Amino acid sequence: MGGAEMRTCTSRAPALRNIATIFALIALVAPSIAGAADAAAGKASYEANCASCHGPEGAGDGPVGAILDPKPRDFGVGDFLYDTDGDGTKGSDADITNIITNGAAAYGGNAMMAPLPHLEGEEVVNIIAFVRSLKK
Repeated sequence: MGGAEMRTCTSRAPALRNIATIFALIALVAPSIAGAADAAAGKASYEANCASCHGPEGAGDGPVGAILDPKPRDFGVGDFLYDTDGDGTKGSDADITNIITNGAAAYGGNAMMAPLPHLEGEEVVNIIAFVRSLKK
């Protein structure tokens, strides 16, 4: 390769690195934008799967929840009991996902919070967004 060709290749290298960096950043950000939680969609799933115990506003006062002892969690308080993934934080998204998917009994909680394995992925993420929106 001659001197002129070498200068052309090396002068393009910074520009190519910048383009590669931009594409890498887009790849990191795009999934979080595309996968952003939708609390409105979560509300519909919550109403169908959770409201009978936790109540329409998450106060633990649903028609089934009224006969349970202990009462279902009041999401308006935003106080969660379980650190299911052992990260030292109770009520993380991973913890809530685990409770929804596996039920509370799997983590030493009340068996009345039954597993809901039919809920998956984006639907669970949306339910969590809705539950978090209930905190007062």
